[in-house]
Amino acid sequence: MYAIVEIAGQQFKVAKDQKVYVNRLKEEEGKKVSFHNVLLLEDGKNVTVGAPAIDGAAVEAKVVKHLKGDKVIVFKKKRRKGYQKKNGHRQFLTEIQIEGIIAKGAKKVEAKKEAAPQKEAPKAKKEAPKATKVEKAAAAPKKESPKASADLSKHTVAELKEMAKAKGLEGYSSMKKAELIAALSK
Repeated sequence: MYAIVEIAGQQFKVAKDQKVYVNRLKEEEGKKVSFHNVLLLEDGKNVTVGAPAIDGAAVEAKVVKHLKGDKVIVFKKKRRKGYQKKNGHRQFLTEIQIEGIIAKGAKKVEAKKEAAPQKEAPKAKKEAPKATKVEKAAAAPKKESPKASADLSKHTVAELKEMAKAKGLEGYSSMKKAELIAALSK
């Protein structure tokens, strides 16, 4: 039984008890890892091809050690120009040992993603024309927190100058972006 699995951006043909060198993984030595992006499974008679991956299939492996690959010499030369450049490179690798191939029923563990808080746009009156992005930002209530300055940093300098003009600040035309954000967040 073998599988073709994508590990760290590359595809490998793996079988049970096989050792594979892959690009450096974040896991520590001795930890077990599971790869759910299985592209093809072969179990003697049946060949299963995913589209693009097989649901419920996984390859379980153990991180044996982290190491560096052999040195590769990169030599560049332009003849008759007096240009030579010699560099070396050693790739960071992880040695893993395949412990098993699960054809069905593997549970995918997803990383927890924090949901970004969504801002609610102020509701405009029906009679009034649509407000521009700058006017909406100027009309929005200002918060005294680091998040408020982070929200202001998303705006362009021109938008910040428009908000400063709407707020009635003086000398905004010669201010830089950081100064405008500081003045508007007060």
